Amino acid sequence: MSATPRHYQPDRAVAGRAHVVRTSRRAWERGYIRAVAALDALSALFAGMTAFLLGEGDRFGRTYSPWYLAASAALPLVWVASMSASRAYEARFLAIGAEEFRRVLSAAMAVIAVVATLSLAIGAEMGRRYIAVALPMATLLTLLSRYVARKIVHRRRRRGFCMSDVLLVGHGRSVAELVRQVRREVHHGMRVVGVCVPDGCPSEDLARLGVPVHGTFADVEDALSRTGADTVAVLACPEMDGTELHRLAWTLAGRGIDLVVAPALMEVAGPRIAIRPVCGLPLLHVDEPHLSGGRRVAKEVFDRSLAVAGLVLLSPLLVGIAVAIRLTSPGGAIFRQTRVGLDGRPFTMWKFRTMTQNAVQQRSALNGANRHATGHLFKVAADPRVTPVGRWLRRTSLDELPQLVNILLGQMSLVGPRPLPASDEPYDGEAQRRLYVKPGLTGLWQISGRSDLEWEESVRLDLRYVEQWSLALDALIIWKTLFAVVKGRGAY
Repeated sequence: MSATPRHYQPDRAVAGRAHVVRTSRRAWERGYIRAVAALDALSALFAGMTAFLLGEGDRFGRTYSPWYLAASAALPLVWVASMSASRAYEARFLAIGAEEFRRVLSAAMAVIAVVATLSLAIGAEMGRRYIAVALPMATLLTLLSRYVARKIVHRRRRRGFCMSDVLLVGHGRSVAELVRQVRREVHHGMRVVGVCVPDGCPSEDLARLGVPVHGTFADVEDALSRTGADTVAVLACPEMDGTELHRLAWTLAGRGIDLVVAPALMEVAGPRIAIRPVCGLPLLHVDEPHLSGGRRVAKEVFDRSLAVAGLVLLSPLLVGIAVAIRLTSPGGAIFRQTRVGLDGRPFTMWKFRTMTQNAVQQRSALNGANRHATGHLFKVAADPRVTPVGRWLRRTSLDELPQLVNILLGQMSLVGPRPLPASDEPYDGEAQRRLYVKPGLTGLWQISGRSDLEWEESVRLDLRYVEQWSLALDALIIWKTLFAVVKGRGAY
């Protein structure tokens, strides 16, 4: 999964952390695809042999069926072929996003369906054990191995390896915003090596970010030669219309350079987006967000069921935390605060108390240390009002557990936007839209930095959740929350 490094000037965003190495993207992609295919084959081989050993022989001796042995040996080939047919080895789906896992599951279901059909048609007894043991085990091992491989790639990307060098084409403001975003989320594997803007002059934002400007839109080809970029990303702008995009695509043809076009709706993705060809034009069809109906009912049932289970299973821990708070500082164990919920309705949110009893009265003295000079959040990195027990509770996010009661009462969800504090100042249109769904015990803000996020970034993540909400996204956020809590980044 590595390649011979070439010299690269460290990006200003990561120069202080680690030496950034520019590698051949195609080389590392080919190596990564081979590694993933080998892991898939080993997963299928292990699962097939496990089913073979469980299904053959008796207690005192083993008499192996050649058909069973042949099927177990052939399973890795069939498995890898199915993954390939499902396009689970395409580089654009690997190491990022949920699409890779969806394609793995699609390929696995196809193999299970074929084996079940053949077993039923020919009356093969061994097919049942493969359906019950081998194929489910192969699926789980494949998903697990790909997840581990993905985490290895993400770790290498934080050190500057396995990156795609991107030349951005667009207007200064949108280009600068995308640069900030890809630098925040390095695991996406995009490294901006230059930009082309309409006037060819760097804006204040781009100069502040240290991104070199390589001319106007007419200079894209020269900029590619100077930067060695392997991807051109065109942001929404009137100058790059259909004709200009065609010309750019023809220029890049045969050079191994990817062309990606960002739609104007930056936060809309997933199943809401579909390509609809009309008169030879690929039009983006954008569905409305599905904020009601059967899926919302399923979310309600899921939330309240887990809330009940959590309150029952964690009751000894909840009692222990309450006792520790009461013994170490004066005041009650539960902190109550009015927050804004679904459709702007206020509700009382519960948390374990992590501050001294008179923390509210001391807040005005700390206004100068507030990390969020704008917006409706108040966070101090080393808040003197936080008690020793409270600091541990915040570090582990255990102070949020009483919100399971809010979930049980239908005021909150397990996953959703950050609960907004009640405020005399009205929320703007963007923040108002996040009230279309219930606030959550966790969310994209929880797994993306928590208190380290600026107000605008927190709102952007909440809007992304509202626009892309799905049960699969909820499950992914819950899974990532476990690791975010362990790391403790942004918890104070």
